[in-house]
Amino acid sequence: MCSQAEPPNAGGNPFFSIIILCWNSDRFLADCLSALSFQTEKDFEVLVLDNGSRQPVSPTKDDNIKTLDIHWLRSEENLGFAAGNNYAGKSARGEYLALLNADAFPAPDWLEQVRRGIEKYPDCFFASRLIMADHPDRYDGIGDVYHASGLAWRNAYNSPVLEKESDHEVFSACAAAAIYPRAAFDKVDGFDEAFFAYIEDVDLGFRLRLAGYRCIYLSRATVKHVGSASTGLKSEFSVYYGLRNSVWAFVKDMPGFWVWLLAPAHILANLLQIFMGVIHHRGRVTLRAKVDAVKGLPKVIKKRKAVQASRIAAIPAVLKAMDWNPFSPVIKWLQR
Repeated sequence: MCSQAEPPNAGGNPFFSIIILCWNSDRFLADCLSALSFQTEKDFEVLVLDNGSRQPVSPTKDDNIKTLDIHWLRSEENLGFAAGNNYAGKSARGEYLALLNADAFPAPDWLEQVRRGIEKYPDCFFASRLIMADHPDRYDGIGDVYHASGLAWRNAYNSPVLEKESDHEVFSACAAAAIYPRAAFDKVDGFDEAFFAYIEDVDLGFRLRLAGYRCIYLSRATVKHVGSASTGLKSEFSVYYGLRNSVWAFVKDMPGFWVWLLAPAHILANLLQIFMGVIHHRGRVTLRAKVDAVKGLPKVIKKRKAVQASRIAAIPAVLKAMDWNPFSPVIKWLQR
């Protein structure tokens, strides 16, 4: 059961609606909101969804945070990241939806840099420059990579931060700090709620690409990110949903006959994931994820028909945004 208050300042619509989901991550929320209170760009509202936390999230009394236009929402149950953002998005009034994890702390000019990016790159969605909160000399990610085998990962994760960077196109945006045009988000029906959590942002980005939108990494829109604050790094929860959902995203979103041409590579990648799961003593949860992925394929195939029927982007443009290096997944595994 969900509840919500009346939106503040209902007379005017802000440019940005910042959506923050909080599930057992209350300890980070005050710092996240405090960072938002120092934004140089002021045309935004904040929607905070207490997504079924064990202890209800209580509004902070910090004086800086009191200056924010905050709309507090609550769900009695954990809706998941996908459904939670969809639910909060229904109350959003902004032209752009800016998703921000509760354990993510944006630099003061984050939204200002995003707005500049929007003016420079119309009809796009955007990835922020994520820096590890505990290791500020390391990237947490600079957009998502989607490999032709159906594997996905955060680009430059745990790599040293570069002194000089430039904006460039990436496949999709990590939803820890992603920005979507509201019209585009609604056009593709937002997140696929069956994903619950993990890879849901890659799936959304894939569908946005099929709908004709590109993703731009904004090299000056910086956000420090703790990461896995709610679910735990490499927990059974994250392993299960990540491995299950990667199959669903490939089957649903890979355009045209390429889903058949690349199927052998995808099957091989899944076998390697199972092998790695056994080696790292996560064989049981890995197998359960893959079995459940196969069980869910009939529903995914039905969704595929709708997704592919609405595609307007040229297939070569979509394929060009992917990583085709056959050694990339192995390199990533070795780096981790």
